[in-house]
Amino acid sequence: MTGPKMIQPTNRYRNNDKSIGIGNSFWDMSERNGLAGIVAELHDGIMRTEAGHEFVNFSCCSYLDLDSHPQVIEGAVTALRKYGVLDHCIPRSRVQIPALLELEASLGELFSADAISAISASVASAGLLPLIASGHIGDGTRPLMIFDKNCHVSMAQAKPACADETEIVTARHHDLDFIEDRCKEYGQVWYICDGSDSLGGYAPVKELADLQDRYGLQVYYDDSHSVSAFGPRGVGYVRSTSPALNDRTVVVTTLNKAFGTSGAAVLLNGHPQETLRIIERFAGALSYSQPLNTAAVGAGLASAEIHRTGELTTLQQRLQDKIALFDAHIATEQSGNTFPIRLVPMDDATVIEAGRRVYEAGFYVSPVFFPIVARGTAGLRVMMRAGQTDQQIRDLCAILAEVGAPTVSTAQPGVSE
Repeated sequence: MTGPKMIQPTNRYRNNDKSIGIGNSFWDMSERNGLAGIVAELHDGIMRTEAGHEFVNFSCCSYLDLDSHPQVIEGAVTALRKYGVLDHCIPRSRVQIPALLELEASLGELFSADAISAISASVASAGLLPLIASGHIGDGTRPLMIFDKNCHVSMAQAKPACADETEIVTARHHDLDFIEDRCKEYGQVWYICDGSDSLGGYAPVKELADLQDRYGLQVYYDDSHSVSAFGPRGVGYVRSTSPALNDRTVVVTTLNKAFGTSGAAVLLNGHPQETLRIIERFAGALSYSQPLNTAAVGAGLASAEIHRTGELTTLQQRLQDKIALFDAHIATEQSGNTFPIRLVPMDDATVIEAGRRVYEAGFYVSPVFFPIVARGTAGLRVMMRAGQTDQQIRDLCAILAEVGAPTVSTAQPGVSE
């Protein structure tokens, strides 16, 4: 009698055994050192645990601190009172409240695009990418899909579903030569990448736009980390840099980060109404009974109005001042760019201990390690926000230097508060 048949996974597009087997020990170590699973309340910019430990959170993506802006909070409350329902749970293709259309119209005007809302950027990508694979976003041709090796997991996790519809490959990080060679080989090519990534870098948007112009390359960007924090009216890095804002470019962005609210937006240009309806009806969870709830819609409308005022420019400049102050003291590969994330390099064996000492000193920064980053490139991820004080940044830099961060030998004076 033979035993039960054993399943051998192909692991062509994902490998949980590898990721969990290597990464989980780091997460366990993070928890044991109090650097994961922290529960704390926010009081006037300071986090406080139940045990009384206070710290400044330097690992928060609300780069402009709009998530606590009184106008944004009031917008959520106003919408709830106006419409009297939190979550009208029915597919929007059947019934929707007018507030959702109002938000999409506002976002569309703000970003000069056709805007489709979603509950998260992950949901948007999970729904859109398989439609790109099947040619239903595009001209009907199944394309070669090139996923950037470093693209966020919210996009990479769609590989198996896309592979059921078309051919996919993974390219080295922003390998323009590889992309161009594939454009010469295939009639239709999509490149999937971050416009601004979670470790402090930008896509070569202008170079990709040249390939779009020369070969008809189509590009899918997740620009979540730069929208609101960058560009006029907060349009983000891609939409303020790329000349290819047409039907060959799709941008997805969360509204949770610098925008300061909840949900996500898909930004399209030049696609026919039929394509928009296909997305609404067939884009996976985008089509299910989970549109943005009313509070998120109201908060989004309020944030969009702030984006239309000079206050946004003030907040953006304040953020850049904080970034420059950090760069004047700590040396990273990201030093000098406008991105609010800095990866302070650390050894794999010491990054957890370094993070613990920084936390005990009153600051939280995220230790990052494989599979978040490539093996051997661990570090402490620091995120600047407009609401942080200069003194908080100076004090953080001092403790980072103590735990081994590379410093700038001749630090420039910081901006005044």
